[in-house]
Amino acid sequence: MTTTTSPPPAPPAPSSSLPYIITFLAGASYGMTAVFIGQPLDTIKTRMQGLKNVNANANPTAAAATATRSNSAQSAAHVFWELYSSEGIRGLYRGGLPLVIGGSVMRSAQFGVSAEASNYLKRTNFPRTKLFGTIDTNVVLAGIAGGMGRAMVEIPTDLLKIRTQVSKLGGEGEGKQLLGSVRWTNLLDGSAITFARNTVLFASFIVYIDFSKQACQAGYIPSMLCTEQSDALTPFFKGAICANLAWLTCWPVDVLKTQRQSGNFTAKDVGTWELVKTNYQKGHLFRGLVPG
Repeated sequence: MTTTTSPPPAPPAPSSSLPYIITFLAGASYGMTAVFIGQPLDTIKTRMQGLKNVNANANPTAAAATATRSNSAQSAAHVFWELYSSEGIRGLYRGGLPLVIGGSVMRSAQFGVSAEASNYLKRTNFPRTKLFGTIDTNVVLAGIAGGMGRAMVEIPTDLLKIRTQVSKLGGEGEGKQLLGSVRWTNLLDGSAITFARNTVLFASFIVYIDFSKQACQAGYIPSMLCTEQSDALTPFFKGAICANLAWLTCWPVDVLKTQRQSGNFTAKDVGTWELVKTNYQKGHLFRGLVPG
């Protein structure tokens, strides 16, 4: 007589919320790491872009009359030393809290929305083509969607970060002073240009990743930079190369975004075209690139 054994019970299905929890925790880790390592450089970059006394002014003639030295002469080192001398290490970490909070959701938003958009385009067999024989239009569309998802989170949190970094507030209760000086309606300042920057930023990032995959598979990239399968860049080099190229692509828009959200270059004071022209004439469209 033979006996049959029942198969072992199937493992419980993973919680449907687990991927979202993991993504959120990854975003939170990103936010805290970005603040701890990169916030001092970001503060210098933001002050170079968003303070009138170290940057392009909407009215160059008036600026020349009031400034004691050339605006463009104030380098990253000068901005760093000026802030460090007056506020110490604490000053270099201005605006860190909004970045920690925003980064936790922002990263989830940009990659989550981009992945969902990509899956939707595949499910619906959305028409796709290769621009110039290399750029997949669906990759671009998914990247644009991810950038817009990021912008929805980043607009208010980045505004608070930037206002803190360029403000003259100080001492205890600085956060309360800032919130008291920013109206709720001002939290959407720079929305249009933030959407523009983020769509360019994330779309170009996804495109550069797609380019790097094609280049790895074709053998154009050294094997030490690629995965063992030689089908893509390793995660480290993917971030180092593709992310930096994406930021370089949209940097002039980032300068304008910082200026708008700083409150020092409002639409009432200077139009967008005038702001672009002034930055171009002063050579400030790539202002803050080195610390950034």
